This record gives sequence, C-alpha cells and structure tokens, in this order.
Amino acid sequence: MTILGTILIGFIVGLIARALKPGDDKLGLIMTTLLGIAGAFVARYVGMAMGLYTEGEAAGWIASVLGAIVLLFIYGLVRGRSNRV
Repeated sequence: MTILGTILIGFIVGLIARALKPGDDKLGLIMTTLLGIAGAFVARYVGMAMGLYTEGEAAGWIASVLGAIVLLFIYGLVRGRSNRV
C-alpha cells in the first residue's frame, strides 16, 4: 500500500505544483506524478541537509510542493533549450 500511497500523493503534489506555477506546462498524468514524487524526494533531501528532517521522516506537503515547483522550472528550462536547437 505504501507504493500506491506514494504514487497518489506524488500525483496530488504534482497537480498542486502545476497549478501554482505560472505558464503552460504540457505534461501528462505520468509526468505529473513523477514530478510530484521527485519533488517530495528533493524536498526531503534538502530538508535533511539543512537539519529540518531526520532519517526516515517524510517531507511535508508544502516542502514537497515547493520541491516539485523547482523541478518544474528546471524541466521547463531544459525543455526550452532542446526546442531551440
């Protein structure tokens, strides 16, 4: 059940991040879910590096959404460069 829960939470976090970030992001459901899951992992890693989270503790909703927004900006930059070439 934890894998399904992670996917569901990643999907919700990805949707929230896409709603909060301005611009038109043409991502499908799978990419949105992966973005949310990766955002949660990035937020957890950065939080652990800063001493906000301990080993085994999950990042919070707000941190996960912020991590997903950062990844969405990076994704947009990389996708924008590949379209220009």
